[in-house]
Amino acid sequence: MIKLKRPELLSPAGDFASLKAAIQAGCDAVYLGGKLFGARAFSNNFDNNELVEAIKYAHLYKVKVYVTVNTLVYEHEVNKFMEYIDFLYRNNVDALIIQDIGMMDLIRKTYPLLELHASTQMHIHNLEGVKLVESLGLKRAVLARETSINLINEIKQNTNIELEIFIHGALCISYSGQCLFSSLIGNRSGNRGSCAGSCRQKYDLLINNKKVNDEQYLLSTKDLCSLENIGKLIDIGVDSLKIEGRMKSPNYVYLVTKLYREAIDSYLLTGQVKINLDELTNLKKIFNRNYTKGFLFDELDIVNSYRPNHLGIEIGRVIKSQNNYIDILLTDDLNINDGIRFIDNDIGFIVTKMFVNKKRVEHAKKGDIVSIYYQGKITKTNVVKTTDYLLNKEIEEKLKSKKKIDIKGILEVYLNQSIKLTITDGNNEVVTTGSLVETAKTSPISYERIKEQLNKLGNTIYQFTNLEIKGDDNIFISIKELNDLRNKATKILNDKRLYNYQYLKEEYKIDLPNFKQEKNYNVLISDLNQYNQIKDKNYKYIYMEQELFDKIDDKRKVLRLNRVLEHHQKYNQKLLIGELGSLIYDDISTDFSFNVTNSYSVALLHSLGVEQICLSYELTDTQIKNLIDAYHQRYHKHPNLELVVYGNLEAMISKYNINQKYNVDESILLDRFNNKYKVIIKNNLMHIYDYKKRNYQDLNKYFAMGINNLRYNLDGK
Repeated sequence: MIKLKRPELLSPAGDFASLKAAIQAGCDAVYLGGKLFGARAFSNNFDNNELVEAIKYAHLYKVKVYVTVNTLVYEHEVNKFMEYIDFLYRNNVDALIIQDIGMMDLIRKTYPLLELHASTQMHIHNLEGVKLVESLGLKRAVLARETSINLINEIKQNTNIELEIFIHGALCISYSGQCLFSSLIGNRSGNRGSCAGSCRQKYDLLINNKKVNDEQYLLSTKDLCSLENIGKLIDIGVDSLKIEGRMKSPNYVYLVTKLYREAIDSYLLTGQVKINLDELTNLKKIFNRNYTKGFLFDELDIVNSYRPNHLGIEIGRVIKSQNNYIDILLTDDLNINDGIRFIDNDIGFIVTKMFVNKKRVEHAKKGDIVSIYYQGKITKTNVVKTTDYLLNKEIEEKLKSKKKIDIKGILEVYLNQSIKLTITDGNNEVVTTGSLVETAKTSPISYERIKEQLNKLGNTIYQFTNLEIKGDDNIFISIKELNDLRNKATKILNDKRLYNYQYLKEEYKIDLPNFKQEKNYNVLISDLNQYNQIKDKNYKYIYMEQELFDKIDDKRKVLRLNRVLEHHQKYNQKLLIGELGSLIYDDISTDFSFNVTNSYSVALLHSLGVEQICLSYELTDTQIKNLIDAYHQRYHKHPNLELVVYGNLEAMISKYNINQKYNVDESILLDRFNNKYKVIIKNNLMHIYDYKKRNYQDLNKYFAMGINNLRYNLDGK
């Protein structure tokens, strides 16, 4: 039997309590964010002092710490960003998870020994994208959650870089790093860590101006669950299995980590995945949105359109509601202080008082009819438990204890020789010595008493599995001496278990071409009618996709490639590319989807052969000017930049296809403010466009800033 590689189990830590919960449950690594530059700005996160302590705490348990710096960085933030990176490096972070390609290049060149992981926000979803970041010196790529297991296997077989995938937790409906919904609508950027969760809101779907949907949370996904398929991921050699959940409670983190720890270990040991169904039910009680295998295992039904938040588990049904009391026939247990919700009424509360057979009870079991006081009428509906008080209390009790590391010890107590304590954790050995062992004048100390004292390791992370004493009888050793030896030995062992990375800082350098300053106009079109309207105008480039490209004979035409490409083919014409893997081509310009927000990203792309670079939709005029000024000052050269100044901007791209259900190519999403978002299917992917049109007026100011190319988007009209 071939011995399978043990994958890393990577758990989320939104705060210190969750970090401890993950370690207690058996994770191999944690990922967490500081107060700066992390894609979960609304989790508690760690201040700098807490980060130092978190890294030390985890390292004592041989648990790695990856810090998320996975947001886009604006020009004025770069110095602060690099100071933060330096701080993390000096405090022995194991790796950084990065989105911004410019900051990736700056860190790689400045700190060549610091390990970097490409965030899922970098939108890596194909072999070429993985090879690119591998060639740029990254250690690991976090693949897009839309990547299928077959494609992951293909990538793994053809690269040497580590691969990390999400196995459990919340899904984004859009490709990560490619969603501007929250940013365009409410100025809260998902690429900056402040996503407002626009996909979790209510929408109606209109086809020919007629509403066609029943439930309203049309873009709200279920949670990913890979428990039953974990063996398949181990079989293909995935390096790191990642649990989503930095916004979740420590109890959730503990349970979900424990479930996957048992599943992974059981498969490696027996070839069968062990799933603790009781623990899975407990996890559902703490949080679930229903589960999906996700696109990872080619499941298309990833949306739970009923509701966007915690569903709980069903525990009964209302059979009567009158006189301010609700009678519920229970199909599961119910306890005082549990949280319940009545499905059809969408009403929930904490149970503080309940009766069975008119007798007040603290606990009711399956089959009981329980009466609960409520001032109002409830329909005959199903009831779910959303909070399990006893379960949470049980987990909290477990988390109060500290996970222990097994050690072995030998104490040597020979007369007229120095007392000697040797301890080992299996990898590190510590030897400490004390004063000379003396003959007891009155009452000798027994070996049992010595063991009792040395075993008092309560304030440490250690416990003796074996403690041997060698030496003479009739000896005297003071209790203080034993305490001092034990404390000194464990402190030295702590220091040995901690580790320091080599710190190396070098000068950032890059070779760049110089472009002349120009005033060009480009246009993106989607059909022949649009081409006929613009063909006589003075555009430098006319962007179009393959179907239209084949119908038009025009020297200015540029083929726009999809920004989701599982495989690449050969092209012999000028290209507008939308994702990292397409940097393999020659004669290329990059689209808005590269999320370029700083001069370092511009420099990297130009150094890789990109002729023209489209700036992010999310930049303000001030940020654009800062970017160009910084480029001039640092490199003494001019960049070739493009800015979209007109059009309906793409808010989202998704592998989920809402139009397929109704067998149409186009539809309209209507939000609660009556804003209309066009939904178009292209290449089997769903594109959602912002309801409002960009229409910049003073175009000369952008040329004056140093923009070479202004672009009109006519697609999505």
